[in-house]
Amino acid sequence: MDKSVDNAADAVAVVEESMTVATGGFGVCGIPSILLAALADQGTPDLTVVSNNCGIEGVGNSLLLENRQIRRLIASYVGENKELERQYLAGEIEIELNPQGTLAERLRAGGAGIAAFFTQSGVGTVVADGGLPIRYGPDGTVALSSEAKRVEQFQWRGQPRDFVLEHAIYPDVALIRAWKGDRHGNLLFRKAARNFNPLCAMAAAVTIAEVEEVVEPGVLDPDQIHLPGVYVNAVLPLSREDASDKGIERRTVRPRMREAAV
Repeated sequence: MDKSVDNAADAVAVVEESMTVATGGFGVCGIPSILLAALADQGTPDLTVVSNNCGIEGVGNSLLLENRQIRRLIASYVGENKELERQYLAGEIEIELNPQGTLAERLRAGGAGIAAFFTQSGVGTVVADGGLPIRYGPDGTVALSSEAKRVEQFQWRGQPRDFVLEHAIYPDVALIRAWKGDRHGNLLFRKAARNFNPLCAMAAAVTIAEVEEVVEPGVLDPDQIHLPGVYVNAVLPLSREDASDKGIERRTVRPRMREAAV
């Protein structure tokens, strides 16, 4: 039951070439930054990365991007990263865009054993009709586009509505970050870090969690646990320095009241 690992390098050794890796967090909030740095050092190539976005240059998923380790990115947001833009337009990486709620539900479905589901999100757009550029050619033309998806009509609140079929995502490995946990892998997430981290963990065949504070089994209140240890294969306790490694994409603050009055 003790799932602790000594270091990040050993933890990510399970990631092999051409695997699909889901990474938790939103932007650079709640991302498994220590595990991602170790995976970048490992250099495993040809990865499909499933994440809300690719972060910012020099941080998190972008380390894999800059290291040319990502073949395809499945995400819902691709802003804030100029290197991702450059690689995409140069035909060096594939991007599969999803509405954010659809991406979350595809992961949740993967964890719940649901192969596919129908949703109204994307109906009547290129999300359902196809034509989204996935990969560009070196000459700037579209080399690969998304295909049209199956659309069915169902009764919705007494009215016929169109729904598009979306398929679940089953990553090989998930890398996540938790605020607190125990050696059995029971985890708690703090605030916004609770968005994609549990979903990635539940969907993946193997989940590795870096944890800011590891406590003894039995300390955590069972009613407060966000992710049961059954979904977690390895726990990496973080040092105080590593636990404080938390970034922000863009800091925006208002002027102090005194300054504004001048």
